[in-house]
Amino acid sequence: QVQLVESGGGLVQAGGSLRLSCAASGRTFSVYGMGWFRQAPGQEREFVAAISWSGSRSKYVDSVKGRFTISSDSAKKTVYLQMNSLKPEDTAVYYCAATTSLGLEPGQFGSWGPGTQVTVSS
Repeated sequence: QVQLVESGGGLVQAGGSLRLSCAASGRTFSVYGMGWFRQAPGQEREFVAAISWSGSRSKYVDSVKGRFTISSDSAKKTVYLQMNSLKPEDTAVYYCAATTSLGLEPGQFGSWGPGTQVTVSS
């Protein structure tokens, strides 16, 4: 099994930046890629971004393109989500996820971290 722990969440004003981190441990040898999802109160979970461990493949939901950047460090078994130009609509609990499948489609992620809160004030 794979254990995931997110960090870096917090409170920031609109237009500000945050960098989330997700550290993976356990049976990480089976992981192909990592992703970020988010869920706001009363909303369904939403895919945000994903990346292969090698960094050769990545994808983003349209609403964060140009503002968020996902990156990976396979040596540290850590993935990051740099969030710039934050908007109140970005407020949510952000979850890290892992996939052992050879793809980055949202439905392929099966391991999850406990989440970290991101709050963007207006």
